[in-house]
Amino acid sequence: MDDQAPRDPWHFALPAAELAAKGKTVLRVGRKQLALFITAEGPRACDNRCPHEGYPLSEGTLDAADGIACRLTCNWHNWKFDLASGANLTGGDALRVYPVEQRGPDLWVRIEEPPPAQRQAAALARLDEALEDRAYDRMARELGRFLAAGGEPEAALSDAIRRRHARFEFGFGHAFAAAPDWLALRAGLTDETERLIPLVEILDHIAEDTRREPTWPYSEERLPWDAEAFAVAVEAEDEARAVARLNGALAAGLGFGDLEAVLTRAALRHYADFGHSLIYVVACGRLIAALGPESAPPLLRALVRSLVKQTREDLIPEFRDYAPALARFRAATGSAVPDLDAADTRRALAALAEAGGAPPEELFAELLRVNAANLRDFDEGFDRRWDRPVQDNAGWLDVTHGLTFAAAVLRQCRRFPELWPEGLLQMACFGGRNRRFRAKAPPATTVEDIPAFLAAERAALLDHGVDRPILSAHRLKTLLAGEALMAAEPEQAALLAAALARYLGGGVKGKHMRRSVRQALEIVARE
Repeated sequence: MDDQAPRDPWHFALPAAELAAKGKTVLRVGRKQLALFITAEGPRACDNRCPHEGYPLSEGTLDAADGIACRLTCNWHNWKFDLASGANLTGGDALRVYPVEQRGPDLWVRIEEPPPAQRQAAALARLDEALEDRAYDRMARELGRFLAAGGEPEAALSDAIRRRHARFEFGFGHAFAAAPDWLALRAGLTDETERLIPLVEILDHIAEDTRREPTWPYSEERLPWDAEAFAVAVEAEDEARAVARLNGALAAGLGFGDLEAVLTRAALRHYADFGHSLIYVVACGRLIAALGPESAPPLLRALVRSLVKQTREDLIPEFRDYAPALARFRAATGSAVPDLDAADTRRALAALAEAGGAPPEELFAELLRVNAANLRDFDEGFDRRWDRPVQDNAGWLDVTHGLTFAAAVLRQCRRFPELWPEGLLQMACFGGRNRRFRAKAPPATTVEDIPAFLAAERAALLDHGVDRPILSAHRLKTLLAGEALMAAEPEQAALLAAALARYLGGGVKGKHMRRSVRQALEIVARE
């Protein structure tokens, strides 16, 4: 027998008279379980398992309503399907239906898989519908169907980014920034279920940030790439011209590696977005490397938008000393590393400005120590209390940025050493600001077995139970940043582990109702 001969997709089901007598039946063909029904339009066949939660559709209700001659209802959750097409009439996964043919007295069912490319395209389209509803379980199912059809996970993520990147009003955000860390976590997993979780987490965060959002189109204009002109456009907050320069770079075949230096300089041009801009540059590069060059255009456009729209914190009073301190740092010859542990923002900048001659990585180590201690000793009262002034609005996420920003500084300033002054002084801004949020009597926190602690926290991320993606993203990013910093600064591993344990073991408050309403009323009263 020729093994290469195509198999007959038609399978004997049962005698037509038997189905007519029963009205419905269940048929098993290989691993498939089908439900067959007698309807006003003749025999119909579909998967017996509801695509929602797998309950048997053979126990469902068949009727005609709303112009649908054969409507099948799953009685467990009231999902309704058109048995002619498989369309879901209530929103959600479609039902697979199968052609039925009568041959003499018998019924035959055609079971044939569509071509892989067709199945993949259909799954991606349905996945986008699931993102619009932020339906976590459906995202997992549609992604599972895409992978079962031979699709690559990177292609599914790239497709979601391409479809939705213009729906991020402020460009590159935490949904994209956490993605490379989820992929890094996934790389060490072997269990099929566990390997799917990071992918669904990425999609869930994209869904949370884009569902029901309008589209903010990017400029299609193309200007020749000019690094200086690009930097000027970003500084002028001119998104159209900045994106036009980026479009020119992409048209010329330039990739992230060619643009990384100018993007990093733009991110460090100000103490901006409390460090997010630099964190996003690093994340963008890592994500493009993981997903492939086809993901670069939408990710880079989103990154440029975020750089244009970044808040410039060095222009507000608390950080106004940053620019003059940067100038003094560049001219300084002092080589002693100052003790910055007790310094507020102004004193930290002043002390660091005099130490410009010291080895930058020694200054980095001192600043890392301060920022790690800020996280370890954070006063949870700032996150819990509601009666403080608005300038005391601080929570765990504020101080975690001290570590994630430090990891970004170390990576990018090693690549572009001329940017150490900006990176270090902005770390001082972090350290000085968050220093005042330390508890007067912080709990003693130590980690006895650091590798076991890190492994346990990685495992916990796979079932974190946190509904708001921004909170789980910070747990992930801070953990992996801490691991990277431990590898770079092993003498600070104990402090970093204690800081991680304090944060990951604490309870982050996700919503500040009383505080928000009280501060809103105070503003209204002063109007």
